[in-house]
Amino acid sequence: MNFTAAQAIDATTSALLDTPPTPPPPAARAVDLTKVFGRGESAVTALDHVTLDLAAGELTAIMGPSGSGKSTLMHLLAGLEDATSGQVFLGETETTRLTDKQLTILRRERIGFVFQSFNLLPTLTAEQNILLPLSLAGKRTDRAWFTQLTDILGIADRLGHRPSELSGGQQQRVAMARALMTHPDVLFADEPTGALDSRTSTELLTFLRRSVHELGQTIVMVTHDPRAASYADRVVLLADGRITDELRNPTEDSVLDATKRLGA
Repeated sequence: MNFTAAQAIDATTSALLDTPPTPPPPAARAVDLTKVFGRGESAVTALDHVTLDLAAGELTAIMGPSGSGKSTLMHLLAGLEDATSGQVFLGETETTRLTDKQLTILRRERIGFVFQSFNLLPTLTAEQNILLPLSLAGKRTDRAWFTQLTDILGIADRLGHRPSELSGGQQQRVAMARALMTHPDVLFADEPTGALDSRTSTELLTFLRRSVHELGQTIVMVTHDPRAASYADRVVLLADGRITDELRNPTEDSVLDATKRLGA
């Protein structure tokens, strides 16, 4: 059977349309990751051969009981601790092969952090705290991005105030703006709502979802709160240093059920 040029083009086009798009590479991943604290009889395995891909442009919540390894996993992914064995990648960069100096630069330029304790410098104003990572890196400030972040977070009128003059919610928003100011590949948030009241917590979680779905940010959040986890696109559950379950498009009820099964 002879094909005309037009038929050949149609066949090629059809084949291309039938080919599923190649998914983007993970924003971060762990490969056979293990972390042991101590030696000999006192050794404690905090992470036990964990392999995990973290999709770009998603909010992933990591949950588990106390001692499950969730904070250790986040610290290893963020380059804050050394792994006993295994590999960690940020994009295509294997961070477990980097020197301390290289890791410091990578954390400063490609990773954002938000902690429960805010970690703001008390002698600096809100604006100075937000711009500190750029100052340390010797980079110019993107004033349009700065204005957009501070407007979205509702702190534009508090930029001249020091942390002691701000509420807990305002301090957390300043910390969030500081973390996002450098356009990080991944933002790591450790119990970001732990010190906030219910209303402020809801506002912050809503902003996290907006930053993912509207700004394309990738966020990894450690939390013990099922309500906070319900704002995620995906929930990963750990117990005894191993991944035991995960949920897609979670609700508060589905997270509660999963944590109950984990406890059982």
